Amino acid sequence: MKDVEIRKSGRAGRITLTRPKVLNALSPAMSLEIEAALDGWEHEGAVDVVVIDAEGERAFCAGGDIADIYHHGVADDEEFARAFWRQEYRMNAKIARYPKPVVAFMQGFTMGGGVGVGCHAAYRVVGRSTQIAMPEASIGLIPDVGGTLLLAHSPGRLGEYLGLTGARMGAADAIYAGFADMFIPEEEWPGLISGLEASGNPASLSAAVGDAGDAPLAAEAAEIDRIFSGHALRDIVRALDGADTEACQKARDAVQRNSPLSMACTLELVRRARGFNDIEAALAQEYRFTHRVQAGGDLLEGVLAQIIDKDRNPKWMHKIADGVPAAAVAHMLAPLGDLEWSMKEEFA
Repeated sequence: MKDVEIRKSGRAGRITLTRPKVLNALSPAMSLEIEAALDGWEHEGAVDVVVIDAEGERAFCAGGDIADIYHHGVADDEEFARAFWRQEYRMNAKIARYPKPVVAFMQGFTMGGGVGVGCHAAYRVVGRSTQIAMPEASIGLIPDVGGTLLLAHSPGRLGEYLGLTGARMGAADAIYAGFADMFIPEEEWPGLISGLEASGNPASLSAAVGDAGDAPLAAEAAEIDRIFSGHALRDIVRALDGADTEACQKARDAVQRNSPLSMACTLELVRRARGFNDIEAALAQEYRFTHRVQAGGDLLEGVLAQIIDKDRNPKWMHKIADGVPAAAVAHMLAPLGDLEWSMKEEFA
């Protein structure tokens, strides 16, 4: 069985992720197929809307197939991951700027690469099971796939909080943070998708929108803004050490676990992205980090500890108590010259 099912049904182009046993983890081949489908339907008169969904109750897409990247990386094959990221980012940008409405139905875990597939859609539907997060710093990465742009435009300093801690958002929090648009109970999704196939008009979704409830993050906004407005990672760590709320304690635990280099770079990238109005600028900044991360960052160590050995005891390049040198952040985010990411690159 294929890992992604591409087809036309009525007035809709349908993209369904079909790897539920591995939480619909995104592979390079899947990303290429999604891009090809978008290209094919862009000027096709019979397709009015694109619907992206996934099989299984546990996840829309829990991220990229990172173990494969690790095995290539330890074999000194950095280009495998770089090629994947370049093409994946191109696909993310096409979803974000697609001229026809894209509707994403995101159940369960929607993390990392799954955010790139679903959270740039024009209509982003979440349900009671949805858990959205950008937890990349826990494996030595940064919130990429355009995630820094989403984080940058979250209210207040919520972007810094979510990017550094990888905290999970339920439906109400995801809508509050700008990662989703509407809450609709998941039992209604099949009927709504059938309606989209028949009409090609996503305006029909509005009648089904329900109440996601209050967003817990909204209640914590003042404290999050106070702590995560610190100029540098070390300032934020100090502020967390002096806080005693349950939310801050959880944030402190997460920050203490994650890669200091990744968090320091995330902080810088999110703040830079506040000056961007389009996804391409954010992706280009993110690629500077991902291009260098296998040799110059914590990725291979993070994946080894979290996914391969599963000892949860990574040996990061920097200690959070010592802070991350500004020069290290500058190196990871420096321009790449002729190797800069661009939408102009062609892929087979």
